[in-house]
Amino acid sequence: METLRERKKQRTRDALLRAALELFTSQGYERTTVDEIAEAVDVSQRTFFRYFAGKDEAALALVEMSVARFVEAVRARPPHEAPLEALRQAVLDSWDSINEIVESIVPVELHLRMYRVIESTPVLLAAHLRRSAEIEEGLARVIADREGLDVDADPRPQLVVAVFSGVMRVVERRWSTGESFGVAEMRTLTARYLDGIGPALLGNWREA
Repeated sequence: METLRERKKQRTRDALLRAALELFTSQGYERTTVDEIAEAVDVSQRTFFRYFAGKDEAALALVEMSVARFVEAVRARPPHEAPLEALRQAVLDSWDSINEIVESIVPVELHLRMYRVIESTPVLLAAHLRRSAEIEEGLARVIADREGLDVDADPRPQLVVAVFSGVMRVVERRWSTGESFGVAEMRTLTARYLDGIGPALLGNWREA
C-alpha cells in the first residue's frame, strides 16, 4: 500500500511536471528555467532535481510514461499473435490507459501542445529520437523473446519494430500538427496507418 510520504512525493512530482509543461508551452523550452518551474510550485531548485535530472527529462516525462505503458502492453499480448499484430493491438488497446495516465497529470490538450514543442525544439527532438532508438532496441528484444529468436542473429524483430516505429512517427507528426485530434480520432488514425503498411510496401500504387 502506498504510504502518505509516497503520495506526497508523487503529488510534488506531478505538480512540477505540470508547471514545467505549462511554462514550456507558453513561453518556450529554451526560455524556461528550472528556477521558474520550482517557483511555480513553491519549492526549491534542489527539490526539482530530486525528481528530474534536468529540464529535458521533465519535458519528455509524459512521453516516457506513455511508452512504458505501451511496452507493458506488448509483453502482455497473447503468444499466438504475429509480431506486427501484437504491436498493433498493444498500441490500440493501450490508448485509453495512456490517456488516463496523461489526464491524471495534465489535460490532453497540454500534452498535445508539448508534442509540438518537442518537434520544434532541436535539443528535445534529438533527445526524443535518441530515446526512441533505445526503445526500438528494447522492443526488438521483447519480440525476439516472444518468438524464441536470437535478436543478434535474426534481423526480423528489428525490422518489424523499425517499420512499426516509422508508422508511429508519422502518427506523432500528425498529432503535433495542431489539427484537432482527440484520443478517439488518434486511435482510429493509428489503426488506419498500421493497416496500410502491407498495401504501401507491397502494392502497386499506380494500379487503379
